[in-house]
Amino acid sequence: MAKLIGLVGKPNCGKSTFFNAATLSSVPIASYPFTTIKANHGVGYVRVDCVCKEFNVKCNPKNSICINGQRFIPVELLDVAGLVPGAHEGKGLGNQFLDDLRQADALIHIVDAAGATDAEGKPCKPGEHDPSEDVKFLEREIDLWFLSLLKKDWKKISREVQLAKKDILRELAKRFSGLGLKEHHISIAAKKANLDIEKPSSWSDGDLEKFSTALREVSKPILICANKFDLKEAESNLEKLKMGSKVIPAAADSELALRRADKAGLIRYVPGDPDFEIVGQIDEKQKKALEFIRENVLKKLGNTGVQQTLNAAALELLNLIVVYPVEDENKLTDKNGNVLPDAYLVPKGTTVREFAYKIHTDIGENFICGIDARTKMKLGADHELKNGDVIKISYSK
Repeated sequence: MAKLIGLVGKPNCGKSTFFNAATLSSVPIASYPFTTIKANHGVGYVRVDCVCKEFNVKCNPKNSICINGQRFIPVELLDVAGLVPGAHEGKGLGNQFLDDLRQADALIHIVDAAGATDAEGKPCKPGEHDPSEDVKFLEREIDLWFLSLLKKDWKKISREVQLAKKDILRELAKRFSGLGLKEHHISIAAKKANLDIEKPSSWSDGDLEKFSTALREVSKPILICANKFDLKEAESNLEKLKMGSKVIPAAADSELALRRADKAGLIRYVPGDPDFEIVGQIDEKQKKALEFIRENVLKKLGNTGVQQTLNAAALELLNLIVVYPVEDENKLTDKNGNVLPDAYLVPKGTTVREFAYKIHTDIGENFICGIDARTKMKLGADHELKNGDVIKISYSK
């Protein structure tokens, strides 16, 4: 199942700008790994070094894009409904917000790092609002949501589990299954909260709160995107935002401007690059705007931060790796002769057989072995794949 990254944030923080910048593609690809893209869903791209350079071949991507040895691999993004106080109780768009969160495997919290919007998202003078409060607020809302689900009939459930000697972790996994949580999430959270899983009826309200927070940290990891970093007030707020979460400074409006200029043929720009090249006819106003981005964003940050945020969410928060399946391990081609046609993002620890199922159910069910294109060695079903592996799957036909 494809991983889903949710974008969250209060009004006017730049969430929609980030979403538009991340999902604007000037290079259409043949096939997406997502069968249905809803209105608030889009396709972003994770950027990695393509193995084509290592093998000294020119690739013909089908499910992804390769630009000068940089492979852009699709990942599904979800523009989560706006957050308001009391969302965990269904206030505002709370119910939609929680339903969106239910689907997401990881979250990117777009924060107005310049403090130019108040707690409700209304514009204010840059520096007037402390953006770290937005981070605490969002995390607290998710914690309270988990807590409300946990406390529902808790005394009755905990007593029954203890009397019948059932596994509390398994019972809680059933309760939270609608949120995409698995038993291992519950187990890790219980350990983080130092809970006695043999005596759940002894858990206090404080224990349940600690467990809810741990559950959020384990199951819905959050990356902070410190947006609006082209404003000078953002720099002084950066340290405040580093409260245990990974923080990446960004200027989403600059990325969107560069992507649109590239699509219009005015500049040549590859997402994540430290600079751009003017290749079309531009007027003085456009030139000034591009120079502002170059001087105040690209030279200051080394990039706009949007591509770096997507990469960090996929490769660090979700711990995904890239694997390239081929049908001919010598020529690195599929049956039609396309070189390195596909690149898949899969969780670290994925086995060869699990990868075979990801390609196609029939291939997984008729699996024989994997073959490493670099070493030509056979790989067993339980062999764990590594980042950048090029693999042929042999199966009975």
